[in-house]
Amino acid sequence: MQSYLRGMKNDDILKALAHPVRLQIVHWLKDPDQYFSDQEHSLELGVCASMFARCGLSQPAVSAHLGMLQKAELVTTRRVGQWIYYKRNEQTIARFIQNLTEEI
Repeated sequence: MQSYLRGMKNDDILKALAHPVRLQIVHWLKDPDQYFSDQEHSLELGVCASMFARCGLSQPAVSAHLGMLQKAELVTTRRVGQWIYYKRNEQTIARFIQNLTEEI
């Protein structure tokens, strides 16, 4: 049975957060100044996809994890030239936590 919380696809978010690498990425994005202070460009843009190499995975594996987070709307993206920058989608995260609390 596919579960929906007030129009949000709960399954996509739960699946995205179920993997430790994706959960770690969302955690890192909560405080990018702490984890990505060595990024060349301003963190106001978000965190460049290349910075997630810190998780020790190949670039295609990191891209797949970031894609799953984007599909679940847990992150937003911004393209600047050839680079893609990622930020947490705080609105989706807050709505998900509120709806989950109400449902459980």
